[in-house]
Amino acid sequence: MGITDVFYGLGKFLPTVSPPVRPPTVKERFVWTVAVLVLYFVMYNTTVIGAKERGGGLDFLQVITASKIGSLLTTGIGPIVLASIFLQLFNGAGLLNFNLRDPEQREKFQILQKLLAIFIAFFEAYMFASGRIVISDAFASNPGLAIMLMAVQIAIGSIILMYLDEVVTKYGIGSGISLFIAAGVSFSVVAGTVALFVGDGGVLDAFASGGADAIANALLILLPVFSTILVFLVVVYGEGTKVEVPISFAGGRGTVNSLPFPLFYVSNIPVIFAAALIMNIQLFSIFAFAGKSFEIGGVNIIPYIAYVDTNNRLVDGVLYLFTPLHAGTNIISYINLLANYTTPVLGIPEWVHAITYILFLSLTSVLFGLFWVETANMDAKSIADQLMQSNIQITGFRRDPRIMLKRLEEYIPTLTILGSFLIGLLAGFADLLGALGTGTGILLTVGIFYRMYIQLKQMNVFELYPSLAGMLE
Repeated sequence: MGITDVFYGLGKFLPTVSPPVRPPTVKERFVWTVAVLVLYFVMYNTTVIGAKERGGGLDFLQVITASKIGSLLTTGIGPIVLASIFLQLFNGAGLLNFNLRDPEQREKFQILQKLLAIFIAFFEAYMFASGRIVISDAFASNPGLAIMLMAVQIAIGSIILMYLDEVVTKYGIGSGISLFIAAGVSFSVVAGTVALFVGDGGVLDAFASGGADAIANALLILLPVFSTILVFLVVVYGEGTKVEVPISFAGGRGTVNSLPFPLFYVSNIPVIFAAALIMNIQLFSIFAFAGKSFEIGGVNIIPYIAYVDTNNRLVDGVLYLFTPLHAGTNIISYINLLANYTTPVLGIPEWVHAITYILFLSLTSVLFGLFWVETANMDAKSIADQLMQSNIQITGFRRDPRIMLKRLEEYIPTLTILGSFLIGLLAGFADLLGALGTGTGILLTVGIFYRMYIQLKQMNVFELYPSLAGMLE
């Protein structure tokens, strides 16, 4: 019996969300989705016992992981996504041996993923509790107790979120992870837009100050809104851009259809994984290097690897280059920062940080995109097998699996690399322009809403509820 069998045996004792005995009706799916969303926001706004206030400095990561530091959802979907990344990497590297096309093997894989997510939830919860959350005055005399208490609450919140994801997947609309991300980003966009108009240094203040530059300053302040709209339009265009491959049914008397492959072939999955990786790089750096010292030849090399300031923010070092940009809503200040700021230890210009981050996000998205098509059976061979089993052939060619595979290999690998790179590049540039909800968040949310719209259309929801069709179509 291998180690995976041991963990599989333990995993069978975990609670599971039973699949529905019959397909849920459209109304039932709406009810379940709304109920989960309400519970998500309750947990999102519930501060854990022992915490004084919400920490700062990780807004990008909080949006992407549907989390809020200091709440029950401090880790958000991070443990779920990270567990998936680890197991897929281990399986792809041959350290694990799961045939994900076999239902029994896939079930074992999913149980191991759930166990690993629970372990990561406790690990991340402890890292956040010990380094990112301000302890309440009531626990000032016993910080150790506060840290343990907060860690347990945060881990339990993450585990509940994992099961809520299962509920939405089986009984609701779309997936829970997508729903939570979209909810968090939408909240951030609304709050950010309001702050741009009525907050300190906002549009109203710009007009109140008067002067010849009032309108120009107001437009510059609204740049995050414009960049958000631009990202929205580009993503919608990308979602609608497809490569059509002509196909026909064998024996179908010449009937020709087309098989559409979208430009964003692997959707937003690569950038979700890339964002989760970036989050854990930053979190690990703070946990491992804050206040630490390691000297070589009398020189402390820790600040050159990761320099963490007194506010527990990663602000310099090699690892800083791979951390998100912090444009925020004050775009004028950030433009000055890009032009003039250098880090305190290595003297890295902020524009170098911006370029490195965007390239890292784009290339990492490509890596995860290539890996995802293999694990999700979206590679050319898997698609060719599915088409052959459906008695479909490429128009103009005889029905041969080798020909089918060769033709699909002309499209799928290229679309995987190009789509993953573009989606990472778009997210990075949107972050640079200060898009509300972060560029990655907007990109993910538009894709999520688009696929939710397609799913609703397939469920004939718009025929059942014409008023809803009038709003969305």
